[in-house]
Amino acid sequence: MTRVGVITFPGSLDDRDAQRAVRIAGAEAVALWHGDHDLQGVDAVVLPGGFSYGDYLRCGAIASHSPIMREVVAAAERGVPVLGICNGFQMLTEAKLLPGGLIRNDHGSFICRDQVLRVENTATAWTSAYDQGQEITIPLKNGEGGYIASAETLARLEGEGQVVFRYVGVNPNGSLDDIAGVTNARGNVVGLMPHPEHAVEAGFGPDTAAAMRSGVDGLAMFRSAISALLAV
Repeated sequence: MTRVGVITFPGSLDDRDAQRAVRIAGAEAVALWHGDHDLQGVDAVVLPGGFSYGDYLRCGAIASHSPIMREVVAAAERGVPVLGICNGFQMLTEAKLLPGGLIRNDHGSFICRDQVLRVENTATAWTSAYDQGQEITIPLKNGEGGYIASAETLARLEGEGQVVFRYVGVNPNGSLDDIAGVTNARGNVVGLMPHPEHAVEAGFGPDTAAAMRSGVDGLAMFRSAISALLAV
């Protein structure tokens, strides 16, 4: 069975949710600890949301120097699928595994809402189960989710298809070019601010036209990685 590691940092909030999403998607969830140097041979890694190390210095900055992040960087460079969700996305930018950075929301407030995204790239390890241009609804909750990058970096991301998700309908945090998630050039590392792990089980996801709390649009993200690994 595919084994997906979920790393817990001091202040992680959504590690258990990510582990549950992995299990619902059909893989074994392996709990990993920020202070270790061992990924326990997992096939993929998830950096979950939360407030690692109290968000001191900058969100994700201290966590990016945790002992286990050395192993994550090495694994990513080998092609292991790595997903960073919200605070995990911030860690990936701080660790230079993804370009750009995240800053305080332009309206200055924490936001929590069900957010429509457009899937811009289905060629990554985490998005192959979606259709190009598909619109999905994923819960969003952040205070420092504004994606920024230099004009040169933005042009490269847009030109090379490294924008994976884009906000639709409303830009909730002032992210440049409405960017909600990006990938590295290889396509194995993806980071996004919304929380797919909160949209994997009917009865606990966003509202849909079919029924309240029935949205499961996040499940395909985890299934994409499992399928990619099984295809190797």
